[in-house]
Amino acid sequence: MGRRRYVARGVPGGYRIWDNKGRRYWGDLYELCPDDLLTELNTTADQTRIARLLKHYRALKR
Repeated sequence: MGRRRYVARGVPGGYRIWDNKGRRYWGDLYELCPDDLLTELNTTADQTRIARLLKHYRALKR
């Protein structure tokens, strides 16, 4: 297995997703580590599933 493109990095207040290829943060700040989202981004990258996971993790912030 090669180097993963997206990884979770701990930042003050939670986690952010780091894009190794683009060398920048991707997405929002998450209070809980978004393991399902990272798995989806690093494997098949199905857009509908990513959108559903983003909505799920945003709802957890409220």
